[in-house]
Amino acid sequence: MALVSTTGNDAAVFSEVDMSSSDSSSTVRATVIQASTIFYDTPATLDKAERLLSEAASYGSQLVVFPEAFIGGYPRGSNFGVTIGNRTLKGKEDFRKYHASAINVPGPEVDRLGAMAGKYKVFLVMGVIEKDGYTLYCTVLFFDNQGGYLGKHRKLMPTALERIIWGFGDGSTVPVFDTQIGKIGAAICWENKMPLLRTAMYAKGIEIYCAPTADSREIWQASMTHIALEGGCFVLSANQFCRRKDYPPPPEYVFTGTEEDLTPESVVCAGGSVIISPSGTVLAGPNYDGEALITADLDLGEIVRAKFDFDVVGHYARPEVLSLIVKDDPATPVSFTSEKTEGSQK
Repeated sequence: MALVSTTGNDAAVFSEVDMSSSDSSSTVRATVIQASTIFYDTPATLDKAERLLSEAASYGSQLVVFPEAFIGGYPRGSNFGVTIGNRTLKGKEDFRKYHASAINVPGPEVDRLGAMAGKYKVFLVMGVIEKDGYTLYCTVLFFDNQGGYLGKHRKLMPTALERIIWGFGDGSTVPVFDTQIGKIGAAICWENKMPLLRTAMYAKGIEIYCAPTADSREIWQASMTHIALEGGCFVLSANQFCRRKDYPPPPEYVFTGTEEDLTPESVVCAGGSVIISPSGTVLAGPNYDGEALITADLDLGEIVRAKFDFDVVGHYARPEVLSLIVKDDPATPVSFTSEKTEGSQK
């Protein structure tokens, strides 16, 4: 394992790189990015993403996974002026600014991300805040190494106060993509704790399970290890590492209840990004020290060896006793019986 400082214009960033594996057609070099959004500045965040992607590609990475909400930002500490029965004018303005930082899918930012993936010849898994009209979704976008957009996953269940700013995804965006480096999918943050969602992904044959998150607690590592063992898959969890100075200063942005205790250097999200094998072995990370590129070689033969012991949707399943039905049609609030209707058209 080597710890390599990066080049570039950001604060000190280190890359934890597992160089022990030999080159093989069944080996995939993967990187999880641990870095902060430039909050309320999506163009600058895209520039930062490209610098980090370039750095990962220079290590020979074939797959790069970014944290939850990297493009658009994770609004840690904000309550958007909400109490039960009341919403403040400042909170509504905070949401307007947050909405302005989100991206349309498809849209120019998606095109740029695809161009990055193609330029650096990597498969890219990127956490974004997606806007669909006036509703926001916490979303993961997938791109192939030619720059093609593969699709997206919308977070099914936002946690706690996230539910006031993000809509709920549906079963139509729970993909697992069969690529030349393996079958790739993602679940976001605490929806990784939803056993039925995990089972649906296992049934689709997921081999490289991406888990962009905002949870930097040490207990998160237990969840990631369990998923690797349960699913017989590699788990790649990417989280941001953020200090107070990475967010706008007060009064523009306030960490509710803790602002007075914070300095610009205070860590508000400590990372903990990690790569875990199907046997539960930690291949790289967790890192709690700063922004980092955490890289390991994935021996895909480990998947078969793990499934020999335990295949949760195969030889270890009991479908005559326990089964799951997944409703994977889009859940649309309004349907028209004819494409031609009166009034303005979307």
